[in-house]
Amino acid sequence: MIKTKKPDAIAMLLGPGTTIEGTIEFKNIIRLEGNVNGNIFSTNGTVIIGEKAVVNGELRVNVAIIMGKVNGKINARKKIEAYPPGHIEGDIQAPAVSFESGVIFNGNCTMNV
Repeated sequence: MIKTKKPDAIAMLLGPGTTIEGTIEFKNIIRLEGNVNGNIFSTNGTVIIGEKAVVNGELRVNVAIIMGKVNGKINARKKIEAYPPGHIEGDIQAPAVSFESGVIFNGNCTMNV
């Protein structure tokens, strides 16, 4: 029998109306719908910034999916994806970047391999 890898599940959910101050370090996948005042770090993880989320700090992750507001640098090892009503205020760096129409981006973009 062939075994297939199950998709990673969301390991943490920060719900709407919740605020965290400080650094978040994680593995796997996290989804943020609340507010974060601090940095978010992960070597191999994916962060999903939900539509109502506001992050004031730096993101250094494997994959960043942005639908909310990020005020700070984003450095992703694989890719950055942004969807409306996403709003990014800060410089971004990743080998692959994808923005859908309607995303607001104010900063510099560096694409490295």
